[in-house]
Amino acid sequence: MAQRIIPVYIDEEVQRAYLDYAMSVIVSRAIPDVRDGLKPVQRRIIYVMGELGLYHDKPFKKSAAVVGEVLGKYHPHGDSAIYDALVRMAQDFSLRYPLVDGQGNFGSIDGDSAAAYRYTEARLSRIAEYMLQDLDKDTVDFVPNFDGRLKEPTVLPSAIPNLLLNGASGIAVGMATSIPPHNIVNTIDALVSIIDNPDISVEEVFEKIKGPDFPTGGYIAGKENLKQAYITGRGKIVLRGKVVFENEGKKERIVIKEIPYQVNKSALISKIASLVKAKKIEGISDLRDESDREGMRIVIELKRGVDKTRVLNLLYRNTQLQVTYPIILLALVDGVPRVLNIKEMGVNYIEHRYNVVERRSKYLLNRIEERINIIEGLKIAIANIDEVVKIIKGSKNVDKARSALIKRFKLNKTQAQAILEMRLQKLTSLEIEKLEEEYKKLLEERDELRLLLSSRFALLNRIKKELLEIKELFKDRRRTEILEEVPEEEVFEEKEEGVVFLNTRFMTRYLPQTEFDKYVKSMVRRTGAGEDEFPAILIKCNTEQTIFLFTQHGHCFSLPVSLIKNSSSSYRFEHIKKFISTGDSEIVSILLPDDRPIFLLSSHGNIKRMDWREVSTISRRGARVMNLRDGEEVVSVFTAKDDILLYTYRGMALRMSGETLRSMGRSSGGVKGISPDKGDRVMGGLEPGEEIIVITENGYLKRIKTEEIRRTGRGGKGVIILKFTEKTGGVKGVVSGGEYLLILTDSGIVRIPHSDIKVMGRNTMGTRMVDGKVMRVQVL
Repeated sequence: MAQRIIPVYIDEEVQRAYLDYAMSVIVSRAIPDVRDGLKPVQRRIIYVMGELGLYHDKPFKKSAAVVGEVLGKYHPHGDSAIYDALVRMAQDFSLRYPLVDGQGNFGSIDGDSAAAYRYTEARLSRIAEYMLQDLDKDTVDFVPNFDGRLKEPTVLPSAIPNLLLNGASGIAVGMATSIPPHNIVNTIDALVSIIDNPDISVEEVFEKIKGPDFPTGGYIAGKENLKQAYITGRGKIVLRGKVVFENEGKKERIVIKEIPYQVNKSALISKIASLVKAKKIEGISDLRDESDREGMRIVIELKRGVDKTRVLNLLYRNTQLQVTYPIILLALVDGVPRVLNIKEMGVNYIEHRYNVVERRSKYLLNRIEERINIIEGLKIAIANIDEVVKIIKGSKNVDKARSALIKRFKLNKTQAQAILEMRLQKLTSLEIEKLEEEYKKLLEERDELRLLLSSRFALLNRIKKELLEIKELFKDRRRTEILEEVPEEEVFEEKEEGVVFLNTRFMTRYLPQTEFDKYVKSMVRRTGAGEDEFPAILIKCNTEQTIFLFTQHGHCFSLPVSLIKNSSSSYRFEHIKKFISTGDSEIVSILLPDDRPIFLLSSHGNIKRMDWREVSTISRRGARVMNLRDGEEVVSVFTAKDDILLYTYRGMALRMSGETLRSMGRSSGGVKGISPDKGDRVMGGLEPGEEIIVITENGYLKRIKTEEIRRTGRGGKGVIILKFTEKTGGVKGVVSGGEYLLILTDSGIVRIPHSDIKVMGRNTMGTRMVDGKVMRVQVL
């Protein structure tokens, strides 16, 4: 046979061959698809496990069987590549939401390798099954496998936003991807915000998704760098392990509870040991790994008298307790690698789901219309059953019977065939009734699907509904905490319960709970005690929490409790301006995040409801949370589950349901809550318990059953809770809960047990229990 030789330039041939190779690596191996967040080998593993029926509620199967199926049918690139991918999808320290449920040794955070695939077993995790949802409903395209015998999906329907949830990493030719994992609640909230407002800014999407949520927890230090990475698609962030200080007698130790993502725990311990041996870090007497099933615990014993903060900072500087993590939001969009910002990633996923839901709806609509067609034929046959039987009995064969039925009753071929295949049991009255019910239900489903397919808005709403259902099913708490800035020196301590309070001069301090209990006991009656000793605003908290401070001018600031505690070793007062810049604005309330909404009340009687997500991202620099008019100030900020009580100086109170108020954003000013009479003024608000206590400025006190204050709508004047006279003076405060009242007067501090205060009706003066003018009230 004659051979044909074609001369080529070697540089052109090498360039072409290398580009072909490079694109093959990019598209077929290293870079995930933006739609399902999977590389081909991962997609094939999940698809095969679905074909084998390895669902989360079914028995495990040997990993070798899965690897063999994938290798033989769809991925002829070696068993190690397939098994390594399967192993990673089963590791809870590698994926935020593992896609494979593994049984056996699948490796460890210490860098231990997984056992051979003949020893391990696997099945799909519950969340992974949502990757395959509706695959059998013509939702995605299929292509021939490598030898043309079978077909495989080009992408999975992926009802979960897997690329954002689990992230991806990969190195191709001339490019790399490094997409961090995220929390499912934050991710779906961000996607819903894009669906609700397609014009939403990238910055607003970032605020919703908050940032990475790594499976190993830890801290992200520096929000600004993170924000820029999400806006541009490229950047670097600093990850830190979670560390606490512990004391045992005179011994001090540093305990590492969480390490940065993808850091090898054994390698970290070895590095610390080598630094101690080389005397690059001094002051460490012992190092041991006490990690167990309860969690990670690396203990670093310190020598007596060593500066623990200095040792910790040396560990950050010289080990992988602090690392730089690259963010490169690179994924395949229509088969082409693109660097995306965080909004574009969400938009591409939503568009994928739009196509999936649209194709699924068309598929279901076709099946329903086919069934409706058959039932309509059966109904004709049942209505004319004697004639149908006669035609069939008189026909020589099936074809002639089918033709006769079509001609006589104007049926189509499908209907005629269904009549010929109909069983005689369908002629019972019960079966006919069932057929009618099925027909009615199918017509309703058909109309619903037609309506769905007629509107992009309706399809997007369906996607939103399905995402929210998945969110409810798999929601969990964030593991990674995001710090506003990279702290140069920060002390992490063991969690301690205590109290933060401000005095009337806005000097603040932290007291451990035991010290605060002693302080309260000392306040039985302190004649001549000054304002400096009185806790005008206080909150019970612990040293791991962050408190939120609200000012009279409508601003909110966040402040870690540890900063207040560590500012003074002797629990001395420090001015609040040392920690936050409030300007000339006074603090009116301090809150801790909980599951109840926030209510802000202004001096004009306006009330505003906010969700915690609106303030949870506020830093120590602060942000406005209520828009105020000239002369208007915030007088009270509190949380409430349902009922709220607003009260005035002249003894009027309005009780209403907080559920009737809609949640508002930071920039709004609220709605009218209470309308005091001329000469009266709004004093405050609270969540009432079973009882409230009214305290007047002239020292009159009484308890009132909350049920005596009828619930009304917002905007009214309220009802009387005090018989206001010059003798009583106006209402100085209304409180609920606790055991004691602490009252600051112009002559000292008085502590009064609640049980000493009489229960009275609304239109009474109360009993005088305090001498002098009441200046401040606090409940304990």
